[in-house]
Amino acid sequence: MPEIEVRRSDIHGTGVFAKEDIQQGTRIIEYLGEKVSTDEGQRRQEAQSASDSIFFFELDEETYLDGDVPGNDARFTNHSCDPNCESEVESGQIWIVALKAIQKGEELTFDYGFDAEFLGEYPCRCAAKNCVGYIIGKEHRDNILLPRAE
Repeated sequence: MPEIEVRRSDIHGTGVFAKEDIQQGTRIIEYLGEKVSTDEGQRRQEAQSASDSIFFFELDEETYLDGDVPGNDARFTNHSCDPNCESEVESGQIWIVALKAIQKGEELTFDYGFDAEFLGEYPCRCAAKNCVGYIIGKEHRDNILLPRAE
């Protein structure tokens, strides 16, 4: 796996950065955490304050992965509306994988894929050209973008 570092991010608080060039398709880091039922995951999320970071991944319809655990540097990978990585779930594991070639020093980002129900709750600071200002999955962003002037 390629070398990465966790440090201050211009996008949001802490981020994950490439310490070397990374080729497209490379598995960069595993997203670690505690497997919990979806009910327990929802209970934990509801108990968080609005200012808390969310580190939950849905593994399947019955299981979440709570990534708020020591040693899970992948949890610091920030959202972007124009990401250079994606998450892949395989055999109960979650991997952050390069969508395209990533240059040394570049921040690793992926689309968190939040549902439309969260629109307006989590500001996005990715500064991508297609950013709508809130963390929301691509399939939902396409529906809220304003038509371009002809």
